[in-house]
Amino acid sequence: MADTADGAGRRAAGLALAALCAAALMIILDGTIVTVALPSIQRDLGLGASAGTWVLNAYLIAFGGLLLLAGRLGDLVGRKRMFLAGLASFSLASLLCGLATSPALLIVMRFAQGAGGAMITAVSLGMIVAMFPGPAERARAIAAYAFTGATGASAGLVLGGVLTQALSWRWIFFVNLPVAVAVAAVAWRLLPAEPGLGLRAGADGLGAVLVTTGLMSGIYAITGISQYGWDPGRIGGFGLAAVALLTAFTVRQARAAVPLLPLRVLAARDVWAANLAQLLVIAAAFGFQVLVTLDMQRVLGYGPAAAGLALLPTAAVIGAVSLGLSARLSARFGARASLLAGLVLVVAALASLSLLPARGGYPVHLLPAMVVFGAGGGLVLPALTSLGMSGAGPADAGLVSGLFNTTQQAGAALGLAVLSVVATARTAGLQAAGLAAPAALAGGYRLAFAVAAGLGAAAIAVVALTHPRQARCAGGATTTTPAGPQDERLGAVRCGAAPGQGPDWTG
Repeated sequence: MADTADGAGRRAAGLALAALCAAALMIILDGTIVTVALPSIQRDLGLGASAGTWVLNAYLIAFGGLLLLAGRLGDLVGRKRMFLAGLASFSLASLLCGLATSPALLIVMRFAQGAGGAMITAVSLGMIVAMFPGPAERARAIAAYAFTGATGASAGLVLGGVLTQALSWRWIFFVNLPVAVAVAAVAWRLLPAEPGLGLRAGADGLGAVLVTTGLMSGIYAITGISQYGWDPGRIGGFGLAAVALLTAFTVRQARAAVPLLPLRVLAARDVWAANLAQLLVIAAAFGFQVLVTLDMQRVLGYGPAAAGLALLPTAAVIGAVSLGLSARLSARFGARASLLAGLVLVVAALASLSLLPARGGYPVHLLPAMVVFGAGGGLVLPALTSLGMSGAGPADAGLVSGLFNTTQQAGAALGLAVLSVVATARTAGLQAAGLAAPAALAGGYRLAFAVAAGLGAAAIAVVALTHPRQARCAGGATTTTPAGPQDERLGAVRCGAAPGQGPDWTG
C-alpha cells in the first residue's frame, strides 16, 4: 500500500514538473519567437524601426523588471496562486497580441505578456525546490528545468520562422493558448497549494516601487545600448536612475521593519556568487546565440530557417548532458567541479569562434564549437541553478527564485547589448579602413566572440575565488573529503570530526 502511494506521489510530482517546464518553455519561446517574425509584423501593422524594437523591448522590460517582486509576492500570497494568475495573464495577453490591429495595442499587450511571464517564472524554481526535497531527485528536476530554458530560445527561432512562413505572424501568439490550457489543467490539480506567509510578512510598498522601477530603468538602459549605442543623453539618464533607485531600495531594505528583500538572502555566499557567475556566463551565452545566428546569415549566407536549424545540435547536446550526465557528475565530484568544467568548455567554444574564418564551413568550423558549447552549457546551467537556489528556505524560495531569474534576464540583456555594440563598432572601423562588408562583419563578430570568452573566463574566476576546494573545519578537524549528494552547495566539504564531536558541514 505504501509503495503504491509513493508511486502515485512520484507520478504526480513528475506531471507537476512537466507542467512547470512546459510553462517555462512557452515563456522562453516567446522571448525569441518574435525576433524572426518581426519583419512581417512591421509590414502588416506599419511599424517603423523604433516601434518594432519596442515589440521586443516591452516584453523584456516587464519580464525582467517584475521578476523579483513577483517572486516575493509568491512567497506572501502563495506560489501556486501566483503561478496560475500569471498563466491567465500571459494567455489573455497572447490572445490580444495575436488579434492586435494597431502598434499601440501590440506593444501594450507585449508588456502584459512580460508581466505574466514574470509571475510564472519567478515562482517556478521555488515550487521545484519544495516538491523535490531530496538532493538526487532535486538535481534531476533542476536539470530538466534548466534543459527547458537552454533549448527554448533556439527552438523559438525555428518555430517563429515556420509559423510565420506557413500561417501568419499572429500564430506565434495563438500557439501559446493550447499550451497554457493544458498547463493550467495539470497545475490546478497537482501543484502543491501553499497558503503563503501573508502580505503583512513582507508588504513593503515603497520597496516594491523602488526595485521595480529601478530594474525596469536598468533593463531599458541596457536594451537601448544595442539600438542607440553608448549615447549618454538617451541611455545614461536611465542608467543613473536605475543605480539611484536600486541604491535607495537597498537602504530601504536595511531599515524597513518588514523588508521586501531581506538582506540576509544576499549575504549568503552561495546566492550572490551564483548570481554574479550567472550574470557573466549568460551574458556570454545569449550574446553567442544571437551573434552566431547573425554571423551565419550575414557572413556565411544562410537563410533564417537554416540558421535556426544549425543551432539545433547545441540544444541537443545541452539536453543530453543536462538530463543525463550533469546530475551524475555533480553527485560524484560536486557541483563546483561540474560547474568549472562546464565553464571551461564554454570559454573554449567561444574562443574558437573568435578565430572562425570569414568563409568557414559549418561541419569543420561551426559544428565542433557548437557541440563543445552545448556540452559546457549542459553542465553549467543545472549546477548554477542548484547553487542559486541553495539559500532558499521555505519562506524565501519564491524570492530567491525571482532574484536568480532577474539576474538571468539582466545577463541576457547585458550580453546582447555589449556584444552587439562591440561587433558594430569593430565592423565600422574595419570598413573605414577599406575592408569589404563581409570581411568587416566577420571581424566584428570575431571580436565579439573574444569578448564573450572573456566574460566566461570572469565567471570561472568568480566560482574559483568564492568557492575554494577546501575549507577550514570547525572544532579543529583537519580531514576533509568532497561533499556528497546530501549537500549540494558549491564548495561545501565534509569535515572529519574532532574528538568528542560529530561531523560538521562548512561552506
